[in-house]
This record gives sequence, C-alpha cells and structure tokens, in this order.
Amino acid sequence: MSIDPYAWIEPSLTTIHRADWYRFAQTISSLPGAVVQLEGKTVINFASNDYLGLASDRSVIAAAIAATEEFGTGSTGSRLLSGHRQLHRELEKAIASLKQTEDALVFSSGYLANLGAIASIVGKRDLILSDRYNHSSLKNGAILSGAKIIDYPHCNIIELQNHLKQQREKYRRCLIITDTVFSMDGDLCPLPEILDIAEKFHSMVLVDEAHATGVLGKKGAGCVEHFHSTHRPLIQIGTLSKALGSLGGYIAGSSTLIDFLRNRAPTWIYTTGLSPADTAAALEAIKIVQKKPELRTQLWHNIDTLKQLISQELPNLKLLPSESAILCLQLKDTATALTTAIKLKEAGIFAPAIRPPTVPTSRIRISLMATHQISHLEKLVTALKSS
Repeated sequence: MSIDPYAWIEPSLTTIHRADWYRFAQTISSLPGAVVQLEGKTVINFASNDYLGLASDRSVIAAAIAATEEFGTGSTGSRLLSGHRQLHRELEKAIASLKQTEDALVFSSGYLANLGAIASIVGKRDLILSDRYNHSSLKNGAILSGAKIIDYPHCNIIELQNHLKQQREKYRRCLIITDTVFSMDGDLCPLPEILDIAEKFHSMVLVDEAHATGVLGKKGAGCVEHFHSTHRPLIQIGTLSKALGSLGGYIAGSSTLIDFLRNRAPTWIYTTGLSPADTAAALEAIKIVQKKPELRTQLWHNIDTLKQLISQELPNLKLLPSESAILCLQLKDTATALTTAIKLKEAGIFAPAIRPPTVPTSRIRISLMATHQISHLEKLVTALKSS
C-alpha cells in the first residue's frame, strides 16, 4: 500500500480555512494610485505602500523605460559576474547621500537585504535581540544566522536592557534588530534609547527603514533622520518598493560594512542584480523625494486629517497608536475584520483585513498616500460608520 507523501497538504488547507486565515490575491488592473480598478470595480485604495504616489509618476516611469531600452529587461547575472551596471552604483551613491552614510549596497529585494546582512554579521557564537513585532525578514534572517535569538516585548526598553545585562557577556557579538516603523501597527521604535543601550553593552544595531524611507525625517531619509541619529553607528536596511515606487532593497552604513557585505552576503553574491528598469526608477524616485518635499507635507496633512476625522466621527473605534502613514483599527476578532473589509469594498473602499498569524489581533490596516484627496478620507470614514 503506497502512502501519498503530499496527503497532508489538503487537511492543512482545511485548517487554514476553518481559522479564517485563508488568503488569496486580488487583481488590480490599473496604474497604482489613490483610486484603482480592483476586480473590475473602482475603489479608493487604502492598501498600498506607495506613500508618495511615485509608482505611477510619469518621470519615474520614463526613467524605467529609458533604462530598459538602453540596458535590456534584465541584469542577466549576479553583480559580481555579468549583472553589474553603472546604474547600480549611481543608485547606491544616491541612497548613501539620502541616508547620509558612507556607502550603500542594493539588493534585489528588502527581504534579501535583511537575510543577507544578518546572516553575514553574526553567527553561532553570537546573540540577537529582536523586537517581538519585527517583520518576517528580520526574524528569518536571525534564524538563518544560527545565532542565539531572544525576542523582547514590543518596544520595551527595560526588558531589552535586562536581557543584555543577563546575556551579553556570554557571547562574542551582539546584534539588536528592529523595524523603525512597524508595518502592521504604524508605531515607531524608540531608536535613541536603543542606540544608547547598544553603546553601553557594546552591541550592534540593525534597523529596517522599509516604511520610513521617503516618509519620515526632514529630508525623507527615514526614522534615523527623524530621531536625529544619522551619525550614530548603526546598520540601515530598507526597500525601494514602498515610498520609492520601485522594487529592491538596500543596506546603508559605513564603507567598511558595505565592502564586507559585498564579499560575504550570500543574498547579494548569489542573486541576479536588480533589473535596469527597477534601478533607474528608484534612482529617479530618490531625486523626486529630495526635490519635492511638498509630497511629504501633503502626506502628513492627510495623516493628520484622517486621525482627526476618526476621532470626531468614530470615537468608539480603537485606533492603534501610530506615528506614520499606517493607521490600524483594531477589531474584536477575525470574522469581524473580514466582514468589515468586505463591507468597505462594497462601499468602494479597499482597506484589507489583517489577521493572525500575521498580527496578534485582527484589524483593518489603512495606508495613506500623498495623492489621497480629502473626499477620499471622508468617504472612508462614512463607510466605516456603516460597516
């Protein structure tokens, strides 16, 4: 009697369905923007990470087209073989300039940047302290490294310090890893305090600026700039796929760190270089971030306006603490979150339900864009009243 080694998959899927954890893709058939075509329906888009609206900016699109015509559709190999273009280096210099670091290194995704960096700088003789709410890429990078991992309670500086007091001297190196903007909550990490503790306990700090780059800071450099910590020693990782409207990831830091990662980070060494189109699009987007601060000003106006509307019109809804473009409405359970998202979609609002295991509690996640109009925000609030 033969036993099907894949027979476990179907009952596992059934379990996912029963828990209301089942996920599926929804097709957008238009340019990215504040209003999109979703499954044939026009909806106001509150589900995008395109915070500045640059994914559909005509100059960004033109830069991607021009690069494709000059260099082709793909980089054709890893950066150390046939995949390197001068365009990659120009983007790395632009990132370093924006972040005010000595150098930067571009990866094919932010996820790969986190995996490669963490696994390269610590190993089995080392310690990682990780915020419990960290993104999957940070958590999996820690696992891949083989280091001892201790999760500390979300943004809890006292517990972080206690772990260091108890554990630091047992390990060769120590790395503290955290998102700066937490993607499913919208709050910020206490970065200055983390850096102070790291200095006290001779520890490295790696931060993920994915949802902060282009959004926070006087010049849009991110949470590190926002907290006036630009010149403090740390490792900055981010993505090109959110406020910068492209694809890919980066690591910014000292020239010594970047040179080391070029030689040791497996997710850079053994991965095809970022496509010319994505590289050029990100480079143009950084130029826009630097030249048009009014985009950030408009985004923050929208954030403040929506917070005020929710406070005035929906006082019974629990809005999680947020200091970013991500606002989350906490709901009592998964079923309520799913029902609310469906009702919002019927009302022409795309704001997805976020459920366990992605987050500890179910919620509606709202992402704001500079290109949202006040009427869009008002329609969202009206729809929430009726859902």
